[in-house]
Amino acid sequence: MKTSRLIRNSKNAFTILEMTIVILILLALMKIGLFSSAKMDEWKLGRVAAESLRSVYAAQRMYLADNPTVAVSSLTSTLILPYLPNNVTVMPTVRSLTGATLTITVNVSPPIINNGSGVAYDPSGSTTDSLWDVGP
Repeated sequence: MKTSRLIRNSKNAFTILEMTIVILILLALMKIGLFSSAKMDEWKLGRVAAESLRSVYAAQRMYLADNPTVAVSSLTSTLILPYLPNNVTVMPTVRSLTGATLTITVNVSPPIINNGSGVAYDPSGSTTDSLWDVGP
């Protein structure tokens, strides 16, 4: 009688194989969650960069509307600053995906993010996605 009771109880328990499969599934779900979280952080950086560029672009357009004889190529940050919203006293900067601080070039239209060597920084690779750029 005791042996049949032990056999019956052992059939209700989890096997090592079942526990291993559950743990592997949980690890896979955690990995997917962490990966999507990293992509979300990249997207947020792109959105912040796009918002900064749009505010600089709007300030650039307002300055040029007030000063129609000024060429875009002669614009500087100090000329644009009074036209930025919220009484900003310094030109906005942007953080890259690697954490570097990048500047915004205002002497081209639309303004671009400069990676330090004069080349436009746009890790998305598209000028129409509204991330890291103002767009055409």
